[in-house]
Amino acid sequence: MRWRDRPPAESTRPLARDDRVASWAPAADGRAVLATRFGLWWPFANGPRRIGWERIDKAVWRDGVLTVTEADLIDDLLLVDRPPISIDLPTPRDLPPAIRKRVEGSVVESVLVALPGQQGIVRLAGRRVPGRDGVSWWARLEQGTPDTPVVRAAVEELLAPRRAQRLDP
Repeated sequence: MRWRDRPPAESTRPLARDDRVASWAPAADGRAVLATRFGLWWPFANGPRRIGWERIDKAVWRDGVLTVTEADLIDDLLLVDRPPISIDLPTPRDLPPAIRKRVEGSVVESVLVALPGQQGIVRLAGRRVPGRDGVSWWARLEQGTPDTPVVRAAVEELLAPRRAQRLDP
């Protein structure tokens, strides 16, 4: 990034000292979206907030609009999608490919697994978390799979051996 080609100062104020801007793009409304080492800085109405790369389930760039689906982590076990958020980026620069590279780079493994006893289907997700060693393992309940104590116990059992390794498979 050339020194003249920096994002607006108000966009970079919340960044940690060891975080760095890898790419950014100006939004149509004058705000900015930043891709950094630790995540995607989104210009929410109440100020910019980082969405960690490991929490981005989906990012779509289409017709000048960036749409991101962030997942909440429930009980260090389940990833649950938030509603998608979108922003107009009339000059996307290299931000969409930078986002794609970092999101894909965070995914170590993603596999669908049927739970025993026809309880449903889960997606086991091994993700790298920037600044942390090893792999973090979580699960996403597929559509129609209920969030019940029995399902959670089955998910915990499936994740236990993966979490014990904490290394890349």
